[in-house]
Amino acid sequence: MTYPWGDDRRFNSYKNFLQKKFGTRVQKLTLDAGFTCPNRDGSVGTGGCSYCLNAAFNPSYCSPQKSVRQQLDEGMEFHRNRYRRADAYLAYFQAFSNTYAPLAQLREIYRPALENPLVKGIVVGTRPDCIDAEKLDFFAELQEHTFVSIEYGVEACSDETLRRINRGHDFATAQRAIEETAKRGIHCAGHFIYGLPGETPEQWLNDLKTINSLPINGIKFHQLQIINGTAMQREFTEKPTDFHIFTQDSYIDFIVQVTERLNPNFVIERFAGEVPPRYLFVNHWGLTRYDVVLQKIEQKLAENDTWQGKWK
Repeated sequence: MTYPWGDDRRFNSYKNFLQKKFGTRVQKLTLDAGFTCPNRDGSVGTGGCSYCLNAAFNPSYCSPQKSVRQQLDEGMEFHRNRYRRADAYLAYFQAFSNTYAPLAQLREIYRPALENPLVKGIVVGTRPDCIDAEKLDFFAELQEHTFVSIEYGVEACSDETLRRINRGHDFATAQRAIEETAKRGIHCAGHFIYGLPGETPEQWLNDLKTINSLPINGIKFHQLQIINGTAMQREFTEKPTDFHIFTQDSYIDFIVQVTERLNPNFVIERFAGEVPPRYLFVNHWGLTRYDVVLQKIEQKLAENDTWQGKWK
């Protein structure tokens, strides 16, 4: 069976999206350019999001003590050794809020990636309150020459939840940022977390009506992971019943329900998060890597004879 996105995979996959767009295997290469966030430096708050510890997500070569150019070189070597097939890259500015600086400074930070002939585009992870018309106009101009994707951390649709996790912005801010990005024809994605305190699976399934209406191109899902040393780890210790912590099997069942209700036009960039076990306060997933989890999700989609958007 061929699905609406043009292939026989049961979801609209990022891998196939990139293959169609670039005609070759393209690997995302994570970079840490030394940014911070407005809920860390006191602009809108301090302490950062309660769940966040960026070190848990950065690969070994990725460090703000290294230049972007050095991280690119080491990252390409890392991926050549790991995958052996990657011959083109997307520079993924991931750590913290990668538009949280004046535009002139951003131009200089992005420049080494844009000048590298093996880099086919940039992916910029940021907060929806760290974007404005000037920066969006810059990205719109930039995409005339290279691929540009802006990845917004939305995390939740509930303002109560966003306040509880010290996010520092409301859901309407995310909606506005996404809409302004879409108006300029810039590829954008939204990031959502399942398991934040006070929320339920029923609420997340109902939220899909709102999420499906957003003018995004891509979407990423993460199950909540309680990271040692975070404010959320302390909150979890005090009020564990406020949290819905997924086992691997329960998450696979749940994310299949999400997928079959999800807008089929959205490219699914990621179904779940992956953190080295040494960082985890609670670990129900053992040492299972993301590629194994993805395989299990696809198996469950096949077993249930379902696919992305079947019940939208």
